[in-house]
Amino acid sequence: MNLAATASLAFAMSTDAFAAAVGKGAALQRPQLREALRTGLIFGVIEGLTPLLGWALGQAAAPYVQAWDHWIAFVLLAALGLRMIREGLSAPDAVEEKPSSHSFLRLAVTSVATSIDALIVGAGLAFVDADILVVSAAIGFATFLMVTLGVMLGRGLGALAGKRAELAGGVVLIVIGSTILYQHLSAAAV
Repeated sequence: MNLAATASLAFAMSTDAFAAAVGKGAALQRPQLREALRTGLIFGVIEGLTPLLGWALGQAAAPYVQAWDHWIAFVLLAALGLRMIREGLSAPDAVEEKPSSHSFLRLAVTSVATSIDALIVGAGLAFVDADILVVSAAIGFATFLMVTLGVMLGRGLGALAGKRAELAGGVVLIVIGSTILYQHLSAAAV
């Protein structure tokens, strides 16, 4: 994967965490930078580790599926992208009561829930030529940035920006999956 694809993938993976962070920021009375950085760090670390786990699982399966690896990566990324687009187009969730604070456990659970897609992407990347350590670090860093920004912007932006970010992230995943498939099929045709 080249630098542009890695950066696009990293920011696409951070969009659902950004949407959650906007909600977390909106739930606070006055989001402080310290809380935003703490939230970004928790999300970034978890989101950066999950592709490694997915990649390890994908590597274990690689010898059995090498003939179809490009199709597997395409289907996983396209399905995930379509799900993100569907969620981006859905109506906003009902307004919940504001919590008094965000506990580490609540943030970690939310982060794990938003990083399932990164686990799936990691599994898909086991079948293509990608440096998983670089991709995982990029996903973790992008998530840290996006979540920190999301918490700080949450009160002003509300759920609308989160939905649009998720929609854009879904489109990016479909484009990356299509590019992987195209590159493999064009190389096979030569």
